[in-house]
Amino acid sequence: MNSNKKTVRTAGVLYLLVIVFGMFALMYVRPSLIKPGDAAATASNIMASESLYRVGIVSELIMYVCFLLLPFPLYQLFEAANKNWARLMVVFVFVSVPMAMLNTLNNFAALALIENAETLTAFSTTQVQGLLMFFLNLYDIGYLVAQIFFGAWLIPLGYLAYKSDLFPKLLGILVILGGLGQIVDTVTSLLFPGYESVILTVFQTLGFSEILFCLWLLFGRIKEGKQTKPTLEPAQL
Repeated sequence: MNSNKKTVRTAGVLYLLVIVFGMFALMYVRPSLIKPGDAAATASNIMASESLYRVGIVSELIMYVCFLLLPFPLYQLFEAANKNWARLMVVFVFVSVPMAMLNTLNNFAALALIENAETLTAFSTTQVQGLLMFFLNLYDIGYLVAQIFFGAWLIPLGYLAYKSDLFPKLLGILVILGGLGQIVDTVTSLLFPGYESVILTVFQTLGFSEILFCLWLLFGRIKEGKQTKPTLEPAQL
């Protein structure tokens, strides 16, 4: 049980790093600097807080590295419950991370425009600011595409948590619903930009199931269950 507990806590630490670095980069840095629809203010904010902007990008990259490592202890934990679903969980993460990391190039492109604005003599200030917002908006779209897989990986994760008897059944169900919520949120945003509804708000709220799952990995009492592979009994003489 000590080995399983260590695996669970390792997954919890990695998940916590994903949440902390992700929230800092995506929920603090970007909203504080980027003002949708106001290219001049956005450019001014990034120029005035370039270090914060860079730290936000690095924080996001650290988040993706931690997220890439997260499936390893989880796969070890859930392999015995259902190997195929555990592999599916890993595949979704391995697809989403390279896509998301490449998408951060749009943030660097926006920064390069500001740093080289004086040498871009073929463009006016307004045009440079417009290109800046273009790359930042392109990042948002790229993140939405990657978010489909961020939501998809939660479905096998929640199913495995439900089936393995390691966690409360309700927690596994909430994780599945959280994954479905992210997918619904993404598809809705791509098809109907700016659309909001009570149903969508409920799905977004279910995203907090990831925080609950992380807290359980860190502090929960892990039950003995299907995380342990069955042992073979000695042959009868």
